[in-house]
Amino acid sequence: MNVVKDLLKSGKTVVGTAGSPSVDTAMLSDAGFDFLLFDTQHSAVETKQLYPSIQAMRGKKTAPVVRVSANRAELICFALDAGARGIIVPMVNTKEEATAMVRACKYSPLGDRSNAGIRGEWGEFKNYRDYLDTVNNELVIIPMIETQQAIDNIDEILSVPGIDVLLVGPSDLSIELNVPLDYPSDTYQKGLDTIAAACKNHGVVPGMYFIPPGMDPNFYVDKGFKFFTMPWAGWAVDGIQNALSGIKR
Repeated sequence: MNVVKDLLKSGKTVVGTAGSPSVDTAMLSDAGFDFLLFDTQHSAVETKQLYPSIQAMRGKKTAPVVRVSANRAELICFALDAGARGIIVPMVNTKEEATAMVRACKYSPLGDRSNAGIRGEWGEFKNYRDYLDTVNNELVIIPMIETQQAIDNIDEILSVPGIDVLLVGPSDLSIELNVPLDYPSDTYQKGLDTIAAACKNHGVVPGMYFIPPGMDPNFYVDKGFKFFTMPWAGWAVDGIQNALSGIKR
């Protein structure tokens, strides 16, 4: 139903990569990634432009995950109607903001999402209530923690029912901690340890929006961060070069 949700529940590491209207999302969905992350916060793409890219993933195991540009119910609704199976909201700093996000993601009685018919790939259903309940149970809800305010409120944020992953925004968090982009620094790593410990206490998976360049993903996995993206272009080039090297030319 939702590979990301299943992997999170099993305690396995979930690895995705960036998707966009400018790449072949069907190809990337067959490459072995668990999810494709479509960003509408720091890109020129708006949520409604994602429909074709997400539709190209139909029938694939890989899940489409959308980062909306702000914690607004209509933006979350657009992404869900496009077929997102995971929602990321940036700059969630308080329990109230986390609650609003969750309610925007879920249908009644757990939330306030407006219904527009069956949207996305969630299976076959005998009645409409089964569809609504399945989406409420299977959608992956991912608020981002990027500020000192969010760290100060982390236990209250994590107490909100329905949160699956608490996602670190690496660069913004480093700036907030006054170590801009200094990801190996003790200050930054202690901040991550605080986040990981709080997530463990609340049964929520800590994640990284991306693994900082030059750092080993397994370093973060060992800290407990089991949801993140990796760039795919270099791996694709390596694979093509390896294949070409086996041809007599």
